[in-house]
Amino acid sequence: MNKLTAALTSIILILGFNDVLQAKVFTLDQVESGVNSTDLPLCHTVHWVSVRQIEKSLEGKPPIAVGFDIDDTVIFSSPGFYRGKIEYSPNDESYLKNQQFWEKMNNEWNKFSMPKKIGIELIKMHKKRGDDIYFITGRTETKIESITKQIQKMMHISDSKMHSVIFAGDDKNKNDKASWIKKYKLEIYYGDADEDIIAAHESNIRGIRILRASNSSYQPLPKAGKFGEEVIIKSDY
Repeated sequence: MNKLTAALTSIILILGFNDVLQAKVFTLDQVESGVNSTDLPLCHTVHWVSVRQIEKSLEGKPPIAVGFDIDDTVIFSSPGFYRGKIEYSPNDESYLKNQQFWEKMNNEWNKFSMPKKIGIELIKMHKKRGDDIYFITGRTETKIESITKQIQKMMHISDSKMHSVIFAGDDKNKNDKASWIKKYKLEIYYGDADEDIIAAHESNIRGIRILRASNSSYQPLPKAGKFGEEVIIKSDY
């Protein structure tokens, strides 16, 4: 085999090998822009709002009183609830009726909770406006609680502006959320649960939905926007 033939043979072999490699590379043409997890809420037709839009809707209005649910609204507290379930009733939800669990949850197990970004943003906005801020939780009341101090620290609220957490609990005759909303003349109430929005509507005030994180221990997840309420975009964290 002369040199020219050998060179041509080598070129053919190299080109053929490249064709084999290229044949193994599978590519897709981009047909859509795609989404990530933070884009998904935009795909649903509900009344989405941002913190900035809420602030803008209050422009020119004097300071008001606003209220917040706690769990899954301003803090992510599932680690404490999960621990309570494992410790007190691993096979059912009866731990939620156990006073020993609530003593733990309203005190030392607060340390397992994380502040939600949306809670910090909303409270910062309302503090800037000079609004009066209340926290109304569905938790069962205990003789001693440290959650008020924990919320105050997480949300950077001064002593002069912080009110003790109101425990709505399970006693419907005594602790109905709507009655507390009316008592303190709240004009906005934020919450993740259907009950929060219903309580706001029953009180004829503005109820704004916070998205519950998908990994919350409180399942099933509610259908945000089902009552036509405003839902804060990307508020699940």
